[in-house]
Amino acid sequence: MKNELTDASQAGKLTIYTPEGVFFSMDLAGPVTRCMALALDMAVVYATMSVLVKITKLIGLVNVDIATAISMAAYFAVSVGYQIATEWFWRGQTIGKRVFRIRVMDVNGLRMRFSQIVIRNLLRAVDILPLFYMVGGLASAINGKSQRLGDIAANTVVTRISDVCAPDLEKLFPDKYNSFREWPHLAARLRQRVSPQEASVAMRALLRRDLLESEARLDLLKKIADHLRSKVSFPQEAVDGVSDEKYVRNAVEILYRDGGR
Repeated sequence: MKNELTDASQAGKLTIYTPEGVFFSMDLAGPVTRCMALALDMAVVYATMSVLVKITKLIGLVNVDIATAISMAAYFAVSVGYQIATEWFWRGQTIGKRVFRIRVMDVNGLRMRFSQIVIRNLLRAVDILPLFYMVGGLASAINGKSQRLGDIAANTVVTRISDVCAPDLEKLFPDKYNSFREWPHLAARLRQRVSPQEASVAMRALLRRDLLESEARLDLLKKIADHLRSKVSFPQEAVDGVSDEKYVRNAVEILYRDGGR
């Protein structure tokens, strides 16, 4: 689904409008929260490097030059590789970001590509200049989406993960039978593979479906259903006769009611 980004209506918020007329609003992470998350990540890097330094000291007893080269390569691999690896495997989060509940995402609300993660983290070398992230901090201060240079180049933003109260599912899903429940291992796999942001998009689409024109409603729910189908493939007997809207409803019920989101 291609989204069109418009300027946030309020400071500190990112609002994304879809061609189907649905909008999603997310809070941008503030500089204090981002600094605290960065400080924790730097502590993780420092702790890892302290262990590697002890190892390279042992190597230095044999050859100092080799130990120095290994130490420099290890620092680059840990400091940059840690950020890239965790943001890729944890969908835009590092240890620090998970603790402080923030996430990096594509500016259009899509999942980040690996190239975006690499670009934003390699450009930390520029953002950190001349010291204490002065370049990155200045860029964030004058940018409407609080983006440092790495985020601008990678087309990414850092958002806060807000606690959202789920609506009354008994009223939202009056149908008792959900064919997906007949396949608990696949339902569990769906809960594992669908991120909270993706689940939230599907839930909001259901909540606002009556506000859309019939054609837009069918198109939006088909795209969400196809996206969910790409996560987990239920057997034919579970989806036989199930419309796109019913598919999304079944999936959201599994994610929220059975998944405890």
